[in-house]
Amino acid sequence: MVALIPDWRSQFGHRSSSLLSSPLFSFQFLLFSCFCSCFTSFPGNLHLVLVLRPSSLLSPAPSPTSSTDLGFRFSQDDFMLKMPVVMLRSVGDLLRYIDEHHLTSDFTGTVQYCHSDWIVLRTAIESFAVTVKEIAQLLQGFGSELSETELPDEANAIEFLLHSHTHRYRQMKDDIRSVLKEGRILQSNLETAKASRRDGVEERDIQADMDTVQRLLAQLRDMEEAFDGFFEKHHLKLQQYLQLLRYEINFHHTAVTIYWVCVLSDQEKEIPSVGSTVVQTEQLLKDLEMLDSHAQEEMGRAQVVILHGHQLAANHHYALALIIQRCNELRHHCDVLTTSIRAKRASLTRAKDLLLRLEEALRWCDEGAYLLASQMVDRFQTKEGAQEALQCLSCHQERAPSYLKNSQDTLSLEFEAILTPQLQSQISMVTEKLSSVQSMIRNREQCLRKLADIQVRPIQLVAPRPEPDQTSQRCKSPLFSPKHGTGLSNPPSPPMNITIHSILFSFPSTAQSSSHETKISFHIMKELIATERIYVDELLSVLLGYRAEMEDPAMSSLLPSALCSQKDVLFGNMPEIYQFHSRIFLQDLQGCLETPERVGACFLQRKEKFQVYERYCQNKPRSELLWRQCSDSPFFQECQKKLDHKLGLDSYLLKPVQRLTKYQLLLKELLKHCTEDQYRCELQEALHSMLELLKAVNDSMHQIAITGYQGDLSQLGRVVLQGGFSVWISHKRAAVRMKELARFKPMQRHLFLYEHALLFCKRRDEDTLDRTPSYSFKHCLRMSAVGITENVKGDVKKFEIWYSGREEVYIVQAPTVEVKVSWLTEIRKILTNQQKLRNGLYYYFYLSPLPFVCLFVCLLCGYTLRFFSSSFFCLSYELIWI
Repeated sequence: MVALIPDWRSQFGHRSSSLLSSPLFSFQFLLFSCFCSCFTSFPGNLHLVLVLRPSSLLSPAPSPTSSTDLGFRFSQDDFMLKMPVVMLRSVGDLLRYIDEHHLTSDFTGTVQYCHSDWIVLRTAIESFAVTVKEIAQLLQGFGSELSETELPDEANAIEFLLHSHTHRYRQMKDDIRSVLKEGRILQSNLETAKASRRDGVEERDIQADMDTVQRLLAQLRDMEEAFDGFFEKHHLKLQQYLQLLRYEINFHHTAVTIYWVCVLSDQEKEIPSVGSTVVQTEQLLKDLEMLDSHAQEEMGRAQVVILHGHQLAANHHYALALIIQRCNELRHHCDVLTTSIRAKRASLTRAKDLLLRLEEALRWCDEGAYLLASQMVDRFQTKEGAQEALQCLSCHQERAPSYLKNSQDTLSLEFEAILTPQLQSQISMVTEKLSSVQSMIRNREQCLRKLADIQVRPIQLVAPRPEPDQTSQRCKSPLFSPKHGTGLSNPPSPPMNITIHSILFSFPSTAQSSSHETKISFHIMKELIATERIYVDELLSVLLGYRAEMEDPAMSSLLPSALCSQKDVLFGNMPEIYQFHSRIFLQDLQGCLETPERVGACFLQRKEKFQVYERYCQNKPRSELLWRQCSDSPFFQECQKKLDHKLGLDSYLLKPVQRLTKYQLLLKELLKHCTEDQYRCELQEALHSMLELLKAVNDSMHQIAITGYQGDLSQLGRVVLQGGFSVWISHKRAAVRMKELARFKPMQRHLFLYEHALLFCKRRDEDTLDRTPSYSFKHCLRMSAVGITENVKGDVKKFEIWYSGREEVYIVQAPTVEVKVSWLTEIRKILTNQQKLRNGLYYYFYLSPLPFVCLFVCLLCGYTLRFFSSSFFCLSYELIWI
């Protein structure tokens, strides 16, 4: 290869102007620089260097033999030329070494060559190559970034990544398209240049450049295709990950819902699968239906998620195994929940069927017992009456449910799948009651058949008998009328010679009894039982016809809004009263039909149970207020119409109060006609307990009307007495005493005497429909510091109550002397009990949880005592225990 160094001034430009005027060494340095450039730029080996001397150089031209000297001088310092260097004088000398067909027109050659065009073309090719390399590096960096990007766990972040990656992908695509366009333009220019060249060498050079550009374009297209495929997979992966993430979110939401539904189902399973009553079982079925509707909604959402999962699986999602697992898990939850609800519904339905049968059996037993008790013994004495009673019993036997004919074991086997110990005990109880009632009915039927078959013999009168109309009139007279007592005082008529073979009950018959007192007691007992049955039936009709109807959805449109969730206020504890009378007290009374004098023991035995009336009466004002607000509602009119009641609900809500007051009247009548001392004591005690109950109910009704008392009235003990009095107050302190001298008229105060305190209140008659008074609290006296003076000069109805050693003195005037005596008696009892406590043990102690600490507690109030000066001080009663 020959290196031709043309006019070197074109290479260095104006920077060499200062070197031209320098010595020859400067020229040689420039030549050295050019040689270095040639060695580094030419890819092959250099065999000859031709140097064309510049025409402006004034130094003489070197001889041909001077080339070696020149090369030697260069090698002395830093560089050694291993090829000859020839210095040429003119362009013509150049032709001796290079043919003119290989020289450009600048050197008198024939080659058409523009160096500036070549530089532009080479610059464009090299710039295109650099751009392609940069594009490759950018694509590689972007691909690495996409591969190393950690996928977040939030859908919004995934969507942001999708948007940002897609945006950058489009930018990269725009850059690739721009570079491709640049390469096509460069290729087009090379094709144009090739077409304008006729020289084969030039064509080969241009063809080589075109091949380079074509290779770069192909490389760029391959990179674009690979980048498109990579980004398509990456974009699909992000989309599927977003779909999976959303599916997981939906799954978790649905799974949480299913979880809570399963929790509700587990809580429902904790309740027995069978109820103890029909109402409870129906409520359980309603709750189960609500749970089922809620579960159906949640399982509908779960089915949507399962369908979504199947769609993802059908689209060959990369997380196919996880999606199938989630779908199976959701389907399992739904199947388990559906199965459990279905099984529980079947169990509750069977339990309801069983309880309905037991309830129907109990109803049949109650109707049978009521029929037996309601049949009048007087009518059995005739054949027609006995046959009629026998026919009633036969009709009742025919109305018996068919399943009552089965044994207990048969019923247990039929419902074996749902039987619980509670249900088994109910079946046993119903079976026992059924056997008892059936036995009673059989005995009654046997007696009635005997009576129906008896041929009544002629009656021989031993003594004149009263006229039938008079006897009938006396038997039908009212029980507690004044005339009735007069009629009973007549001397007994001689007994008639009538023989009766069998009577169901062993009470003395009219023909056999010689005691008017026994007959009256028997009639009173019959009336007590009969009215008790009517009372129980009325309570049941109210509870079923009104209270139960408030829960009926069909009647909800007629129910006033003020009554919603207020049935406990309107009816109070009437269900508790009904349970007591129907299941306990009525049975006790029926057991005393043969021995009416023993009824006192029944009242004493159930004394505590009668406390339910106190709560009912305390709730009565609230019930009446609610009734006045809603009495015009069509709901009550519809219920009254269904029950065929002539009176409204308010009349039936008053029945418990009326019934409670009637017991003491019946006990008084029984006590009046009881002859045995033992039973008279029981009746007297029962009468006293009922009067005490009435008094306690009355006092509690007044107590709930107290307003303004800052504290708990229950801590004061029970109400002993209450009533209105005229009160004068005097104090030892002069200022207060002078202020009260102007008060000549007494204050009207309503006093409440408790076991531990005496309350002074002012009665206020409210201007309301029920005229119920209220009592404004004024003053409280602790009974531990109270003393009394029984007599006050000037008035026998006055007495003194003084407080804290006569620091305060209250002169109280009772309405009557009897009221004064009763109050003094009760106050004296309270003070005596307190004195007994003072003379005996005043406190007790117990060990505190803290070590080495003993606490002393007052026996009067139950609070801890404070210790000072070797004594104990009670803050509640202001007493010092020594």
